Amino acid sequence: MKELTVAEALREALREEMLRDPSVFLIGEDIGIKDGWGGPFGVTKGLAEEFGHERVRDTPVSESAIIGVAVGAAMMGMRPVAEVQYGDFIFCAMDQVINQAAKMRYMSGGQVKVPMVVRVPTGATKRGAQHSQSPDAFFTHVPGLKVAAPSTPYDAKGLLKTAIRDDNPVIFLEHKLLYGISRPGYKPEAGAPPQVTGEIPEEEYLIPFGHADVKRQGKDVTLVAKLLMTCRALSVAAKLADEGISVEVIDPRTLIPFDRNTVIESVKKTGRLIIVEEDNKTGGWGAEVAAVVAEEALDYLETPIRRVSAFDTPIPFAPPLEDFVIPSEDRITETIREMTSVN
Repeated sequence: MKELTVAEALREALREEMLRDPSVFLIGEDIGIKDGWGGPFGVTKGLAEEFGHERVRDTPVSESAIIGVAVGAAMMGMRPVAEVQYGDFIFCAMDQVINQAAKMRYMSGGQVKVPMVVRVPTGATKRGAQHSQSPDAFFTHVPGLKVAAPSTPYDAKGLLKTAIRDDNPVIFLEHKLLYGISRPGYKPEAGAPPQVTGEIPEEEYLIPFGHADVKRQGKDVTLVAKLLMTCRALSVAAKLADEGISVEVIDPRTLIPFDRNTVIESVKKTGRLIIVEEDNKTGGWGAEVAAVVAEEALDYLETPIRRVSAFDTPIPFAPPLEDFVIPSEDRITETIREMTSVN
């Protein structure tokens, strides 16, 4: 086993897949600059020197061009991994993602495949309303896309390797506070969890899509969370254990396909469900999880389903206001206590 950050685990996955398959290439802004950082979060550092600029391709500042080229290359048999610097910028390429990548295989009756990955840094990091959004729900609503959302280095590597080998387009969400960036002069992002490394096996491994991970066993309440919120949920669960409250924490790992069975079986055991997400509440991914459980396990619920999410407002730039809007450990804790106190 070796200890890696999420950024290092993602880089290792990219390198291994590029060595394994010459059709894999990377495309994005600032990802192949000589002696550069490897993109804004250091994930592709060193790969241009190893594989050359034909396979690690810098682009102009045009997300529609990045994704458009990736779609075309994928349709012609390549396996592009496209990166947008911030998840907010993917909106500039929504036609390419939704009307092209997601639909081509269906429209061609399976004759055309679109095996591409779009890496999407997401989450609030004190950068204001246009650099801090969580666009997860937009993509889970689109038939034809798969959506991955790892919260640990182990999951990040295994899921990215699976995504690259998939014959369908995959939106790969990466929370900016989980990268664990290490470079000269870099200071950790405010709000990042203290532990951003994890053990990775030396041997190759893949994580299949559609298999949630029960990060912590519990019996009193089921808590479903993803990305950074998984880390906050685990921290809360550990603290509440000292009060005698047993929280089961489930990380779906992939939002599409979604492992409904693991969540439903947990709810049948605990009788309570809380969904924690960084996206704003109305129309969010958490509403879909709540609907699934309401449809398939309503009779097992002892209390109403609760959602802990960002408020329905753009993400503020002022750090205290952002901290107020984004779900905190205190808000998660309060919700769990309220729910478990109901007889």
